[in-house]
Amino acid sequence: MRISNEVARSMRGMIALAAFSVLLSACGAIPGGRGEQAQRPSSSAGLGVFDPSPSARQCFSDLNKANVRFSPLPNRQFGGGCSQIDSIKLLDVGADVTNLGPVKCELAGKFAAWTEYAVKRAARQYLGSDLKRIETMGSYSCRNIAGSGKLSEHAHANAIDVSAFVLTDGRRITVENNWKSGRREMQFLTAIHDSACKRFGTVLSPNYNAAHRDHFHLDMSGNGYCR
Repeated sequence: MRISNEVARSMRGMIALAAFSVLLSACGAIPGGRGEQAQRPSSSAGLGVFDPSPSARQCFSDLNKANVRFSPLPNRQFGGGCSQIDSIKLLDVGADVTNLGPVKCELAGKFAAWTEYAVKRAARQYLGSDLKRIETMGSYSCRNIAGSGKLSEHAHANAIDVSAFVLTDGRRITVENNWKSGRREMQFLTAIHDSACKRFGTVLSPNYNAAHRDHFHLDMSGNGYCR
């Protein structure tokens, strides 16, 4: 029986490797190639399957064309309705990004474009320096919206919380300290907030409530809800 179990485990490993190879051949040359694993919540879940939807395959192609480096992640369903479907791990968006876990591909594409065409340009325009790093509070988290019984978009890897921006000259602009302080810093944060509202489905800032006093919440739900 012991030998039989070892053979079975070997066969499962070979099947998983074959499935990953099929994904790579179907999607073309996917950058990154480091096979980073998705975040695992405390609840138990089966092994994920590399089975991107047609829209995700198109998203992979679009990210390749935009020179965004990423690794695709397996689809996963977790207890309590949480999931990571058509998600990726962003590796390079033209600036360092901290603390970012699995992100739905569509959201990742919007985030990469926002970084390139809004944040980087606004940093040069209002602050006279290039962008070095974006600091986040994470993306995937299996939890409800604060104060409600409804799952957050974070529970589906469909939201990113952005807290600060670090410039090449060493300055660190934070949502908490500079949303209402520092003329140039306020102009910068207002400009990138307004741009985010044109790209993402929902954008929440310190103007929304106290829970967002220190970050911008960006997700793809809603239809241009901006606060």
